[in-house]
Amino acid sequence: MTRLFSFLAILTVAAGLALPVGAQSVSPPEGAVETPDSVEPATSGATPTLEDILRRQEGLEVDQADRATLTGRATGPEEAQGPLGTLGGSSDADLWRAFRFDNREMTTQVRGPAADVIMQDRGMWWLEVREGPLITWGGWLLLGTIAVLALFYLLRGRVRIDGRKTGRRILRFTSVERFSHWLLAGSFILLALTGLLTLMGRKFLIPAFGHEAFSIVAIGSKWIHNNIAWAFIIALVMIFVQWVWHNLPDRTDVNWILKGGGLLTKGHPPAKKFNAGQKMIFWSVIVLGGSIAVSGLSLLFPFEISLFAPTFEKLNAIGAPGWVGLDPLPVALSPQAEMQYAQLWHAIVGFVLMAIIIAHIYIGSIGMEGAFDAMGEGHVEEQWAAEHHSIWYEKKRREGEVAPKGATPAE
Repeated sequence: MTRLFSFLAILTVAAGLALPVGAQSVSPPEGAVETPDSVEPATSGATPTLEDILRRQEGLEVDQADRATLTGRATGPEEAQGPLGTLGGSSDADLWRAFRFDNREMTTQVRGPAADVIMQDRGMWWLEVREGPLITWGGWLLLGTIAVLALFYLLRGRVRIDGRKTGRRILRFTSVERFSHWLLAGSFILLALTGLLTLMGRKFLIPAFGHEAFSIVAIGSKWIHNNIAWAFIIALVMIFVQWVWHNLPDRTDVNWILKGGGLLTKGHPPAKKFNAGQKMIFWSVIVLGGSIAVSGLSLLFPFEISLFAPTFEKLNAIGAPGWVGLDPLPVALSPQAEMQYAQLWHAIVGFVLMAIIIAHIYIGSIGMEGAFDAMGEGHVEEQWAAEHHSIWYEKKRREGEVAPKGATPAE
């Protein structure tokens, strides 16, 4: 009996060792070319090569026409009843490849513009710019602006009223003008804060407070940002209508700029209701704010507004890219690419306007004595008006709009 068990054990071990040998010795399919085991089999154009992978990592175009045909779709009703269900002979790789190459037979329950594109990987450049240079340069722009203003305050101090205060007041801005200003200012501050939380929160808030806390903040920020945007647009239109005629450039602005607005020297150049510095702020808000509003509308209504393809086409027509040594800009943009360009433009212009508004807030608060009264109360000290806006002040004085000491000028 012992000899019988030993004999069976030897047969079992021998059979196990023979199996791999049998698997390796399977004859190749008819017509195939046998190659040594040390040589990598040749691949067709449908298989990504190392060169393809390296090109994609560099953001270069890769010819994937052959791969796009390998979606594994069933060719007949008999295949559709196979073990893989309605996809017939398709594998998971075939399914995702069909998604990636926008196979029109692949559908979802989502309805709307661009809903037939289920997967697109051409937006990695957008993600890399958004997570890298955009956050880095935008953050340094804001921090740098604050640092420069702090240094200026330490060196220059607060711009004081030079002459003796009279106690008499002049109406500077009506209640309607102040309402428009504060509606614009308040909405922009909320939009700036919620925009920064949405853009940078994942990188800074999640490590500090965790995913759940960030989720609450992100949802709230998105809701505030989308709805407060309408107040910003309305206020932008109101401000433009009320002040555009006062902010048209004239020859007094040249003298004001040449003298630095009196910020670095004693005395202030003559100015009308708005000086050159205020006019630059006004047009920055109108132009940049308008651009933010339009790009924001395209993001609120995805795929409905195409901004960049027609813009790029016009720039190419006049040869603008060649002026800075660039190739012609792309004009055949997918709906997703339009949204990616819109989001980046929205954020870049937003950062620039935030830096400008930070400087505006500084001048209108701690940077200049008497400046906040104009928007805070609507009336300014007569001496302040005479020093900062002498042309406007003389006109108001001739019209008898300077209120006696202790009285409040009527609107």
